[in-house]
Amino acid sequence: MKTLKIAKYFAAGLLAVTMTTSCSDYLDKEPDTELDMSMVFTNRDKVYSMLSYVYNIIHQPDKYRLIDDGYEVFADDLAPSRRWEQWNWANTVPKIFGQWTINSRWNGDLWAGMPRYIRHGYILEQNIKALPDQDIPQKEVDNIKNEIRFLTAYGWWQMAEAYGGIPFKPNYIAPTDFTLSDLMIGQSKFDDVVDYCDKEMLEAANALPASYDDPAKYGRITKIMALTVRARMLLFAASPLVNGNPWYNNYRNKEGQQIFSQSYDPKKWVKAAEACKLCIDEAEKAGYQLYKEYNDDGTVDPFMSTYNVHIKRWSEGNREITFPVTKGNAYSAAEGLLIWSTVREAGGGNGLGLYQGLVDAFFTKNGLPISDANSNYHEEGFSNAVDRRDTKWEYGTGKPGEITSARTYNMYCNREPRFYNAVTYNGAWLTYLNRKADMMYNHVDNIRSSSPHDAPQNGYLVRKAICMTDNIQTGNVTARQGFIYRLAFTYLDYAEAENEAYDNAEARSSALEYLNRIRERAGVRQYTFDNVDALNEDYIHIDNTQEALRKAIRAERRVELCFEDNRWYDIRRWKDAENLPEMTGDGYGMNSEGTTAANFYKRTVFQHRIWKRQYYWMPVYIDEYEKNPNLVQGPFWVD
Repeated sequence: MKTLKIAKYFAAGLLAVTMTTSCSDYLDKEPDTELDMSMVFTNRDKVYSMLSYVYNIIHQPDKYRLIDDGYEVFADDLAPSRRWEQWNWANTVPKIFGQWTINSRWNGDLWAGMPRYIRHGYILEQNIKALPDQDIPQKEVDNIKNEIRFLTAYGWWQMAEAYGGIPFKPNYIAPTDFTLSDLMIGQSKFDDVVDYCDKEMLEAANALPASYDDPAKYGRITKIMALTVRARMLLFAASPLVNGNPWYNNYRNKEGQQIFSQSYDPKKWVKAAEACKLCIDEAEKAGYQLYKEYNDDGTVDPFMSTYNVHIKRWSEGNREITFPVTKGNAYSAAEGLLIWSTVREAGGGNGLGLYQGLVDAFFTKNGLPISDANSNYHEEGFSNAVDRRDTKWEYGTGKPGEITSARTYNMYCNREPRFYNAVTYNGAWLTYLNRKADMMYNHVDNIRSSSPHDAPQNGYLVRKAICMTDNIQTGNVTARQGFIYRLAFTYLDYAEAENEAYDNAEARSSALEYLNRIRERAGVRQYTFDNVDALNEDYIHIDNTQEALRKAIRAERRVELCFEDNRWYDIRRWKDAENLPEMTGDGYGMNSEGTTAANFYKRTVFQHRIWKRQYYWMPVYIDEYEKNPNLVQGPFWVD
């Protein structure tokens, strides 16, 4: 922990800008270091300004904060240009290639940041009082205290989820005359942190509203936000990485205590499943639901639904958002994603791609994986006709209902709707330029000779969460609602936890129901345990076993939640990162140096990754480690 005096921490958090009618203004302030303790708690503006500082515990969504401090680039979905490491990506890109030590910097440094925000939260919680003459009634004070209870627990959890063992001293504020020994504590047991955060999050949730009637309060902590984070925390805590993992038998704090319990506890899965179901029930009761758009005949339009769930705001009817983020500039956030993911002609950086493994993970339009003999997947050659489907979506060829044009590479034909809303491939329609993408070597969207860093590394660019009419060059950029979680996360979390908690037919049926809700919205056939013909137009048979359902749930998570700060979370907690080819060796894509179709459309290695077991956890940065003799380094990291 940092050893600066509390007065300095306190001054850094006092924010002088008045809260206006915009919650995004309220949550995005600048510090005023000229204030002292006596001036704060009798002034409405300064109370809210201090609260806004505590809200820094909430990070920007990873799809907006990829540069330098995001997690998602560490997994096997996103593939940023390696050459970007000479600029803003210097603290993330090298880690992909094994250049990761306890000396490596990371701008998402939770170890240094979270204790500051947490400490300010405790100070505010202990000192805030009603100011009726300044429009802070006791009801608002009580609400703020519950917001802080959740936020401080969330801060502790983010540290534990990133580092494993953390110095943990909840509900403590160092006195002004503290000594260094007061702060130089060692790491606590992981389960102790989880148990504390579980209690705090649940009690805060039970006291908070499910939503706010006042639009100016949108983005402040609600019951649903708290229950969502709690459910995901308990899912992580039940998972193989931390639930009886023998890897960490020797990972002990300075007192000799094992930081991770070595006994597998199946009740952790039960608790996770119950937490997920509670969150779902409370959310649906309050009007949250999967975002859907409909065709004229009343059927779900999966193309528009899976596109606009990432574009539309709560105020525009998107009731799927369960954890919104309103701090920061929504225009700048959208512009940042556009810069990395769109082509140079439109002012983009043209280098944020994805791995071939993710391209392959998307289902075909009949809902089967490409490896299934009945999927109608063909890899080589080109289509002979336009693929037309019942949808108002017009981002396939520029015409509503046309998904791919003739002469599209067969790998990209007859795929499910989510694929076309997530991946820009060679020949994909660029609505913002009214033409197809042309990514062959030194063609307009892959100019390697003059700008090799701003070019698709393997023939793909990210498309998910991009408004397809936006163009930085013309200044047409849509400000969008940032969010960390949506209801689809909790549906899939519940399906997994329920399947793992109870190995019986009743639990699997319940899990399957929520898995199928995701697939129904995505426009692909739902699963059934019943015996149906392989060509049944409505259902796909899967075996009624825990393992078969586990496989289906993991496959669904891969495509539904891609690029949403989830893949890194999943492959870590499953202990699976070291088993994934594109995490441990060759990364594939198309041949971005191909000058003809015959050369371009080949599975080609474009990079070689390195994975080491210590990467499952962030190391304790060397400066922090050396100043506190009571710390131990993260598991498998070299001291």
